[in-house]
Amino acid sequence: MDLGIRGKRAIVCAGSKGLGRGCAMALAEAGVDLILNARGADALAAAANDIAAATGVSVTPVAADITTAEGRAAVLDAAGEVDILVNNAGGPPPGMWSDWSREDFIAALDANMLAPIAMMQAVLPGMIDRGWGRVVNITSQSVRAPIATLGLSNSARMGLTGFVAGTARQVAPNGVNINNLLPGIHATDRAESLDARMAQSEGISVEEARARRSATIPARRYGSSEEFGAMCAFLCSTHAGFIVGQNILLDGGACNISV
Repeated sequence: MDLGIRGKRAIVCAGSKGLGRGCAMALAEAGVDLILNARGADALAAAANDIAAATGVSVTPVAADITTAEGRAAVLDAAGEVDILVNNAGGPPPGMWSDWSREDFIAALDANMLAPIAMMQAVLPGMIDRGWGRVVNITSQSVRAPIATLGLSNSARMGLTGFVAGTARQVAPNGVNINNLLPGIHATDRAESLDARMAQSEGISVEEARARRSATIPARRYGSSEEFGAMCAFLCSTHAGFIVGQNILLDGGACNISV
């Protein structure tokens, strides 16, 4: 399917690996030029070179911490006018309610709520003026079904969801669509970290931890960054103009909540 976005320009945050890279590759395959952001300069440069070589699009790497004002300024300065924004940042660590201080919550809010909101506030005016734009926020399945050990993530991402619910409907008349993608367990570094934490806490191997977590998913496997990226690219396409302010689960059926 031709997604109708060849020649568009996109910012993809945290795009050097994992779900962000899956989204970046899918957009590049659709002919979208990229401003690719991540914190690690070496991994980012390698990802940018690989994506450009595979697809022929322009890929501009910007090594910066998108959760800081300085990092966002660097990305936005390099990007100029953009048609597509993919917000993404790593989630805060798991733990217990008693583990977290006010500073922990502020850090989670900065990374997973306030940073994506700031990026949207920066790019939405231009999208509105041009009469077309797409924003996809990568959040979490915990927005639909909060995960007990991810209280920091639950809190911040639900706040972002509330912001998007209103904003998406305010900008939709201008041809700008904002939606959220809610990943379940995917085969990424984040999943490996959580597998290792489970293995250590329960005294089992990482392989056994992964098998146990896979067994909780009706699809009986972790998702892939490629299939996640394909959904992101579709939401950014010209065919998705009637999808507004939605929270779309990609979790292999793990969340059994119908509303």
